[in-house]
Amino acid sequence: MELRPLGRTGLSIAPVVFGGNVFGWTADEKTSFDLLDAFFDAGLNTIDTADVYSRWVPGHVGGESETIIGRWLKRGSVARDKAIIVTKVGSDMGQGHIDLSAQWIVKAVEDSLSRLGTDYIDLYLSHWPDPNTPYEETLGAFVKLKEAGKIRAIGCSNLDAVQLQASLDAAAAAGLPRYDVIQPEYNLVTRNAFEGPLADLCVKEDIGVITYFSLAAGFLTGKYKSKEDAAGKARENRVAAYFDERGVRILGALEEVAAATGAKPATIAIAWLLRKRGVTAPIASATSLSQLQSLVAAATLSLSAEALALLDKAGA
Repeated sequence: MELRPLGRTGLSIAPVVFGGNVFGWTADEKTSFDLLDAFFDAGLNTIDTADVYSRWVPGHVGGESETIIGRWLKRGSVARDKAIIVTKVGSDMGQGHIDLSAQWIVKAVEDSLSRLGTDYIDLYLSHWPDPNTPYEETLGAFVKLKEAGKIRAIGCSNLDAVQLQASLDAAAAAGLPRYDVIQPEYNLVTRNAFEGPLADLCVKEDIGVITYFSLAAGFLTGKYKSKEDAAGKARENRVAAYFDERGVRILGALEEVAAATGAKPATIAIAWLLRKRGVTAPIASATSLSQLQSLVAAATLSLSAEALALLDKAGA
């Protein structure tokens, strides 16, 4: 499996990252273990999660995903140094607000390490912008964690180009390590959050890009043919919002490319991302082995220039 350098982190990741938000939510522990085993057996090597997954589920408190990953690691089917673990800090875990203060990070990292059952995190990300905490404070906390060997690399999620540039400027002025990775929302339906100034900055500064919502909450898998198909599903509201004229046009383009290639729409949607300027690897989730196969196939699917142009035009 091809490995891609993740910006300047020194980490190398396979072209598709497993989205661990489903662990303990729409995938129970046994299913999660089976999926992770199959994912690594296929030659892929990176899992994305966050401390807040899946706090939104009634009865959950957050940390459910990290806990399942930790139990899977403990089984030893994959050596710890062969798995790249990405997790995030800063979401509301009961403190009532986004929190990237040094005090909170020191506590949160220990909680994540405990749930994951490991003594280090490969990539630690600030999950959301915190308007009440200076970048220097957050980055200063991260550098102490790096020096202590608790994290290997740092990054951010959900910053726009202006915010990311401000964080880079703050790091340079204070002599602190910068964010070397960003996670933006990016897929065939949602393009303006990454394409343009943010993509330009990431390419210029050699910042690794791991996209999330790469399948638009399942909309781009083609399994939903109408708003009604999503009724009662875990992501009903988000999927239903995509069923406008443009969304239907994108699904049509995916079906056309699927007919020409024999690949599934989900595979094509991820393969499209892999060809986009600045993208290192998309995150995508699966709750069954058949869904996982579609993600794995994207890592090696080659799309023609004509197919890429058709998809670009449909989602423009």
